[in-house]
Amino acid sequence: MESPSAGACLPEIRGVLFDLDGVLYVGSGLVEGAVEAVAMVRAAGIPRRFITNTSTLSRNSLLARLYGLGFDVDPEEVLTAPQAAAAYLRLHFPSAPCHLLLEENVRRDFGDITQTELEDADCIVVGDIGNNWSCQLLDRIFNRMIQGARLICIHKNRFWQTCGGLHMDIGGYVTALEYCSATQALVMGKPSPHFFGTAIEELGLPPEHVAIVGDDIDMDIGGGQAAGLRGVLVRTGKYRPAYAAASAIIPDRIIDSIRDLPALLGLPA
Repeated sequence: MESPSAGACLPEIRGVLFDLDGVLYVGSGLVEGAVEAVAMVRAAGIPRRFITNTSTLSRNSLLARLYGLGFDVDPEEVLTAPQAAAAYLRLHFPSAPCHLLLEENVRRDFGDITQTELEDADCIVVGDIGNNWSCQLLDRIFNRMIQGARLICIHKNRFWQTCGGLHMDIGGYVTALEYCSATQALVMGKPSPHFFGTAIEELGLPPEHVAIVGDDIDMDIGGGQAAGLRGVLVRTGKYRPAYAAASAIIPDRIIDSIRDLPALLGLPA
């Protein structure tokens, strides 16, 4: 992958999708200049959405984190993959018994969904459950899938960044289940075209005038570009130079961090 110029502006951009973890913050730590950069985009009147695959926090808990870090965000500006999953279940499987493999906090977004034990589920919703993964659990999910249950995953990320470094994400488990069951999971968050399409529709702009700013070259940049967006990769969070260089995905721009976004958009300092 050749590195695009970080200095050239993208004046045609009229809307921004912000990834959260790895772009605005990493774990509990704020990325330097992130609050100011978002404030400048807001002051310029540029429509924005904050989109995330995070599957451990409910939407309200995520808003509380953003407020606690100092971001000025309207609730309707936040779009999460668990939100998308819950909305999909309500629309397509309104009475189907579901089993939620989700952290307790994010279950709040699924309060009206019919829930049951794994062995009785027609839909299995998979998110991050930390150290609760086991060979036994994977085998139970597999057996339910070959009996016809639909696997719905919040996202299919390969790895994620914490304060302690990179960690394997749920994409590995989902891929194993797909392979063994010879079925495909339904992916709710990035890089799902539906997820990006929802965010673009909310902005009311043509996709070519919207930029996705993210640290994941696969899910953020690749997924966004496939949906017609411009991809801006930041060198924070899970970004690793060697991994990005080996990718076939070429971002429209690469910047050191979110603090460089206002200049990229041609905003006055």
